[in-house]
Amino acid sequence: MIEQAIKGAYEGGLEILKVYGTEFTVDVKEDKSPLTEADRRAHNKIMKYLEGTGIPVLSEEGKKLSYDERKAWTEFWLVDPLDGTKEFVKRNGEFTVNIALIRNGVPVSGVIYVPVKDEMYLGIEDKGAFKIDNYSKVHTSHSDVDDLLSKGDKLPKEKANSKFTMVGSRSHMSDETMDYFAKMKAEHGDVEIVSMGSSLKLCLVAEGVANVYPRFAPTMEWDTGAGDAIARNSGCVVTQKDEVTPLQYNKENLLNPWFIVKR
Repeated sequence: MIEQAIKGAYEGGLEILKVYGTEFTVDVKEDKSPLTEADRRAHNKIMKYLEGTGIPVLSEEGKKLSYDERKAWTEFWLVDPLDGTKEFVKRNGEFTVNIALIRNGVPVSGVIYVPVKDEMYLGIEDKGAFKIDNYSKVHTSHSDVDDLLSKGDKLPKEKANSKFTMVGSRSHMSDETMDYFAKMKAEHGDVEIVSMGSSLKLCLVAEGVANVYPRFAPTMEWDTGAGDAIARNSGCVVTQKDEVTPLQYNKENLLNPWFIVKR
């Protein structure tokens, strides 16, 4: 099943790139967030792969499902076809395709593809987390998922420097986040702050590039599910702001509470 998600994420990313280099238009959804043709095309491509698995799909760009329709789901795919639409519109490359497998409210496996960099992040139950560079060059030559994983790097990688590194949003830096950064600076002295868009922030902690990512601003479940799974499978701890309670998925209200990802 996870191979269908990997293929869907990659093919969805290719659809995004087809739009990325054109003069696309930007619509505004009811929640004031942007929507482009790339979001729609990626969603349609991903659905072609996931529908065959027999597992229900909750996608940001799919049919709006009521809680009554999905509350009995024990397992489902959680999809953000284009995470970081604002970064896509800015053309800075910091956007991703996110697909997570959620079981009993917990993200057990996740796939994140970074189309512009051709990087694939994977967090797979009972196997760990991996990053595959130059994915388009290796994806055609593997026999199964284990063979594919052997072509990537196990996460976390060894950190390049010893400086305590924090990651924050490029588009949503709140006062509470700045206060948290100040607290970490007081604790760790010389620190580094990296700004990044989309689910790449969770990937940086999963990869070992960053030590912590506090998110004290709104996100939806589809923004975090795949990155949460990758971070957990790489040995990170993903909790609500209390640093005790894990994030839960398939809630009646799909808005996430504030959270912290720590290595």
